[in-house]
Amino acid sequence: MKFFNLLKKELAELLNVQTIISLVVAMSLLMLMGNVMTNTIEEAVKQEYTVTLCDRDKTDFTADMLETLRGYGAKINEVTDASEDYAKLLDNSGKESLVIIPEGFSEAVEKGEAPQLISIARMKSAAMMSNMSNTNSGAESLIKKAISDVFSQQAGLSPEDVTLINNPVKINSHTVISDKSAEVSTDMVMSKVMMQNMILPVIVFVLIMMTSQGLMSGISNEKIDKTLETLLSAPVSRTAILGSKMLAATIVAMLQAVLFMVGFSSMMSGATEGATADIANTIAAEIMPLDQALDKLGLTLGVGDYILVGIQLFLTIMICLCLSLVLGSLVNDAKQTQTMIMPLMFGAMIPYMISMLADINTLPIAVRIFVYAIPFTHTFSAIPNLMFDNMTIFLIGLAYQTVVFAVCMFFALRLFKSDKILTTSLNFGQKSKYKKATKSED
Repeated sequence: MKFFNLLKKELAELLNVQTIISLVVAMSLLMLMGNVMTNTIEEAVKQEYTVTLCDRDKTDFTADMLETLRGYGAKINEVTDASEDYAKLLDNSGKESLVIIPEGFSEAVEKGEAPQLISIARMKSAAMMSNMSNTNSGAESLIKKAISDVFSQQAGLSPEDVTLINNPVKINSHTVISDKSAEVSTDMVMSKVMMQNMILPVIVFVLIMMTSQGLMSGISNEKIDKTLETLLSAPVSRTAILGSKMLAATIVAMLQAVLFMVGFSSMMSGATEGATADIANTIAAEIMPLDQALDKLGLTLGVGDYILVGIQLFLTIMICLCLSLVLGSLVNDAKQTQTMIMPLMFGAMIPYMISMLADINTLPIAVRIFVYAIPFTHTFSAIPNLMFDNMTIFLIGLAYQTVVFAVCMFFALRLFKSDKILTTSLNFGQKSKYKKATKSED
């Protein structure tokens, strides 16, 4: 009963109204970002065949070319403005991008020369999504196709000849993983797998930062305010006190993991939904569907795989909590909390950055040993190792994390069961606030 009372107390401190509101707001913001990305990408896909043109050549050829563009399914927005001030031209047209067909365009085509187009686009910021409304690339591609058709007709080539020239060879792409193969492009598989593997590293990194800082601040505040001394002198075993703190922090961390995973999944699916649907519509019918290809290649995870990933995530959280308890006992004030969190931050940042940029298993042996010595690395690389049948590496990492957790737990228990938890500090040449307070009382 005493243990559950302690657990209730710790949960009340960690899972307060402010924490719940911040988690709900964070998840809502991530889901909102996903919705914004979905709408932006869908709008960009719709605008791919929207052409905003300013025809200054005004010939029968350009008129026929516009009809050809409409035949391709393009929506033509014509602008009539002779201004050479391109910023003013965009303002007057109410568009963010347009293509100008200059005078002499038709004459250059008749001579068999490459005609010139003027492409204008407004850049409003450095943000990727804010510049997706630029439709010039689609317009330029359609105009090039129209001009190519004209040149081919002048040369006496049939549409079939043009198609063969533009696509002289058919590529039948196959992707092989281990002893499995599927008729699908490696680029498509890579893009899908990268999006799947991006979620867990972000979740782990955020959890390590939030969990360690919260528990470390809690321990240091209890130590400075002497509430920890009162708690340790109560008729409750110190193992129960430590266990309640660890279990409460674990419950809150797993709740954060679930909420952030829902939010990030919504955001990532929103970022890729429109583009993925557009790509899927352009794939030839004989190509295997992407989901079916991933399943055939063994790149889909089963229930057992997710359980193993969950175990590694749990061990990562427990290691983080043990280290936070030890480091939190060395803290004298809030400023030192920010300093003491740096080892955990770098321990999480190094494998996080490397896992996003490279395959850890392909790094030089010395670098690989160093990176795998960081216990958090094995959680960052858990899903890729399971997908690509690196079970030996995965199981070794799982065993290594278990050993690290046992060692960290041993030192945390030993510290908590002794009075050093009250007096230990990292002073940097200054006396501990606890020692100062004790000396002033004497």
